[in-house]
Amino acid sequence: MATQTPSGLKMKKSNIDISIIIVNYKSWKPLRKCLQQLVAIQSTEFNFETIVVDNCSDDGQLALFKSDFIGVKFFENSGNNGFANACNFGAFRAKGAYFLFLNPDTLANAQALEALLQTAKQHPDYGIISCQQCDEKGNLNNQNKLFFSPSRMFGLFRIVYKIAHQSYLNQRFNKSKSIVFPDWVSGSVVFISRSWFEKVKVWCEDYWMYYEDVDLCKKVSELGGKIALLKTVTIIHAHGGSTRINVKTKALTKSEVLISRHVFIHKHFNGITRFSLQFITVFYQLLINSLMGLLGLLLWFRPKFKVHYYLSVNIFKYYFRLPFRWEWLSERSVNYKKALC
Repeated sequence: MATQTPSGLKMKKSNIDISIIIVNYKSWKPLRKCLQQLVAIQSTEFNFETIVVDNCSDDGQLALFKSDFIGVKFFENSGNNGFANACNFGAFRAKGAYFLFLNPDTLANAQALEALLQTAKQHPDYGIISCQQCDEKGNLNNQNKLFFSPSRMFGLFRIVYKIAHQSYLNQRFNKSKSIVFPDWVSGSVVFISRSWFEKVKVWCEDYWMYYEDVDLCKKVSELGGKIALLKTVTIIHAHGGSTRINVKTKALTKSEVLISRHVFIHKHFNGITRFSLQFITVFYQLLINSLMGLLGLLLWFRPKFKVHYYLSVNIFKYYFRLPFRWEWLSERSVNYKKALC
């Protein structure tokens, strides 16, 4: 199921320091703000190019953006092929020595870009670097992220784990530290050198959306690289983008989180542990979604509960096809589509 690195990746190198790669799907309003912020950046310490990969929004906006942002490189993907596929699509066309994968609903600044670049140059063992993220009101997002494990499967498990390991976690993510080392960082801000990107053989396209960032960090860690988070600089992350459009879209994205969890378990666990994790996750989700789906029908007038109904439908459809294909991938994953050919 692994994606192979095209040979063209090494051929695109130039004197550009950073290639900023943004994946877009109908997130035009936040994307405009993001690009305006990037265009305004001026620095004597580094140079960069900006690449936008549109996952076939097919709404006429791409042509308008091309005319409004002449210095930005726009590419249209062959379909809504997911985040990982679009990131690779952009990386294969990038010329920078370093890649910054950036969400369209972020606002970056010169200080953050320079800090990410200088840290990467000074610490080549840092396979992936990110920085603090905050919302538009200045509230910091939680970046103390740990890999998925049996002891942290669900909300209650995570609460118990945090209580039992409070001293260790406080020391590891001490607020006074300028750099901390979480297990993984959000795909909204991922800074990685071209050489590390080649080592990990690019983003895994088994995922359509979600957990691909966890998977990328996992591969870096397995190769001896560190995942670093800079606490000295911050990028604004408004959140939302195209995943907050309507009730059915919310349900789709929530169901893809669960599907991607199954993919991650299949890829990174073996034997009885893998079987147990998959079984428990299936049982738990069938139980919870049965209850929430019924509640959604009873409270149909409430959008929040309507989401739960559509989510339960999506999950039941996903589980129903498992015995026929024994394939955990999302039907939207490009690798799932390739397997059907």
